[in-house]
Amino acid sequence: MPAARDSLLDAAYMALARLPWPAVRMVDVAAAAGVSRQTLYNEFGSKDGLARALVRREAAGFLAGIDRALAPPPADPYERLTAAAEWTASAAQGNALVKALLTGCWSDRLPPPPRTLAPAAAPVPPYDPLFDPPLAPAAATAPVPPFAPPPPPPSPCPPATASPSPRTSSPSLRAVPPQRRADGPVLSPGGLLAAVRDRAVAAVSAPGAAGAVPADVCELVFRLALSCVAAPPDEGGIAELVRGALHHRRTA
Repeated sequence: MPAARDSLLDAAYMALARLPWPAVRMVDVAAAAGVSRQTLYNEFGSKDGLARALVRREAAGFLAGIDRALAPPPADPYERLTAAAEWTASAAQGNALVKALLTGCWSDRLPPPPRTLAPAAAPVPPYDPLFDPPLAPAAATAPVPPFAPPPPPPSPCPPATASPSPRTSSPSLRAVPPQRRADGPVLSPGGLLAAVRDRAVAAVSAPGAAGAVPADVCELVFRLALSCVAAPPDEGGIAELVRGALHHRRTA
C-alpha cells in the first residue's frame, strides 16, 4: 500500500516535529494518516520499524536534493558544487533527522540511532538504487572439507514426517514482508559523505561537463558544508566560503 505508507510516514514526521519521539503514539500516527492501527503495524511491524523507515526516507530525500543541485544548469561544475553545499547545509538546518544522519548526533527527541553501514558494506536486500551502495557479488558456497566423513547410508524406511514445532511456526520466523525488509540499516555519517562525494564526482565529470573535478575537491566542498551545519555562518556565508576554497584550489 504505497499511498498508505507515504501517508503514515508523513504523519510520523509531523508528529516528530511537535513531540519527542518517545511521546509519539502509534495510534495517533495511524489516525492522522487516516488508516487503522493494524494497517500501520502491517506496514512497519513496530514503532522501531516506523522510525527506521522514516529515517531512510529522509536520507533518500536528502540525496535526491543533492542530485538536483548537481544537475546542470549551470554548466560550471564549481557552481554546481556550491549549490550542493548550500543544499546540504539548508537540509540539515531544516530537518533534524538529516542533521543527525550527517553528524551522528542524535538527541533525545529523535528516534534511537539506526544501525549503520560502513561506506563499502553491502546493503540489506531488497536493493534501493537511490540510497544503497552497489551490491557486492554473492559469496560462493564453501566447499566441503576433504576430511569430512561420508554421509550415512539411506534408511530402508522413510522417516516419519515431523509435525511443525511451535518455534518453526512462530510468526516471528515467517517471511518478512518486502516493505519491512527495505527498512534496514542506513549509511553512517562517513558513508553518507562518501555517497555524496561519489555522486558529485559522477555529476561534474559526466560527458559534456565543463571540466573534471578531483574527488578530493568534491569531498572538501561537502566537509565545508558539514562545518557550516555545526556552526552556521551568516546568510550567504556558505556560498562565499565554498567559492573561496574552490578559487584557492583552482589557482594553487
